[in-house]
Amino acid sequence: MQLLVIVLNKIECLEALLEKFYEENISGATILDSMGMAHSLSSFDELRFMASLRLLINPDNRESKTIFMVVKEEKIQDISKIVNEITGGLKNPDTGIMFTVPVTYTEGIEKC
Repeated sequence: MQLLVIVLNKIECLEALLEKFYEENISGATILDSMGMAHSLSSFDELRFMASLRLLINPDNRESKTIFMVVKEEKIQDISKIVNEITGGLKNPDTGIMFTVPVTYTEGIEKC
């Protein structure tokens, strides 16, 4: 099993993404509000100028959603395809990132 993490910067895609996961019988996600480092740094005095420049370049990218899912290895390609179709592709700037981490132990998870 793998922990699949999606940091979604295009939060307007979240609802469609979750609906598609549901249609494809992919469930068991946890979604957290998150914020990128550049936006967070804007609150620190010494680094405010650099972070402000980043926010001027992309003012709409202030928040993101982080999705955590424990999935079987064979589901990863299906999930990747869905994410890239709905978002227009993670290769595009400020769309998001996706990665997996091996899971060697779980408890309280009925099915993945």
